[in-house]
Amino acid sequence: MNKQRIIFGGAVILAVSLVAALVVALVLFSIGASPLETYKTILMGPLSDVFGVTEVLVRAVPLLLVGLGIAISFRSGILNIGAEGQIQMGVLASTAVALALPGLPKGILLPLVLLAGALGGALWGGIAGWLRARLQVNEILSTVMLNYIAVQVHTFFLRGPMLDPNELETGSGTPQSMRLPEAAIMDYIVPGTRLHTGLILALVAALLVYVLLWKTTLGYRMRAAGAGAKAARYAGIPVERYLVIAMLLAGGFAGLAGAVEVTGVHHRAIEGISSGYGFAGIVVALFGMLHPGGIIPSSIFFGILLIGADMTQRSAGVPANMVLVLQGVIILAIVSAQSFLRNSYAQARLFRWWSGFKPKKGAQP
Repeated sequence: MNKQRIIFGGAVILAVSLVAALVVALVLFSIGASPLETYKTILMGPLSDVFGVTEVLVRAVPLLLVGLGIAISFRSGILNIGAEGQIQMGVLASTAVALALPGLPKGILLPLVLLAGALGGALWGGIAGWLRARLQVNEILSTVMLNYIAVQVHTFFLRGPMLDPNELETGSGTPQSMRLPEAAIMDYIVPGTRLHTGLILALVAALLVYVLLWKTTLGYRMRAAGAGAKAARYAGIPVERYLVIAMLLAGGFAGLAGAVEVTGVHHRAIEGISSGYGFAGIVVALFGMLHPGGIIPSSIFFGILLIGADMTQRSAGVPANMVLVLQGVIILAIVSAQSFLRNSYAQARLFRWWSGFKPKKGAQP
């Protein structure tokens, strides 16, 4: 029976993949594009040269940091949907510190800037954690609402107090801050590319998250609170306290991702700097099984999708809106298949439902 269920599960996954591929092919045919060429561009194009590989890793860094924070919160039993806002608050905090202390040496200023970004995100995430722990406010609602507030705060500062004076002089009014001082900018790993030392920071962070969640008492209690709140309370674990801690850490990692984007890529705060990393990080974390060892390759894979999708607009002639459709179908198929493989109850129910259509032995046709 188990063997039959395994084979059946594999067949379901194959069917879902084929349906997704058919949907994508129909969409591409409808706009006159070649499905084979599009797939080849998305998956192989970014890996065709050194520059493409480095760009994939540049995109993977914020996805990895956000995904690590999402893993901490989800493992602790609280759903953080507010990474977008936490990234933007991290951007504002890190930029403010960098511009306020331009005279400090790099060895002091850059760590302060990154720490400020992490604290800004942690504060924003901690609000939702406190609301859930103390007032029983649904964290999905609170984090989504905090995203809207963060967008407005971010826009206000970039169009007001933090607006680059040069924009006022030229009259362009582009909403962006002044360029960060050189002491607040990360070094590049590969000359001639945008790959910065934030990659090393993100990999170290992944190792620290693994140690935290699986090798420390704090991590054990957080995972216990997420696995079963009632049982954890019965064992004497203050679940509410660990919910707040989890959101502080999750927001901190998202804020750190924002600080890394400012110091490593853009070198100033700009509108749209989060680039949807807050929401994509959720998918990255789920695809990585909420484990740092899975989130690392997951973030790289989604970096390939992001860069490959950009390339299809130029080389394969696929419009930008259609690229978003392709990304959505690919991600939906992957996450659906993974969720099905992880849910033995769903597999058993679907197998029993399918088995009901088979004629019983000895029955007349």
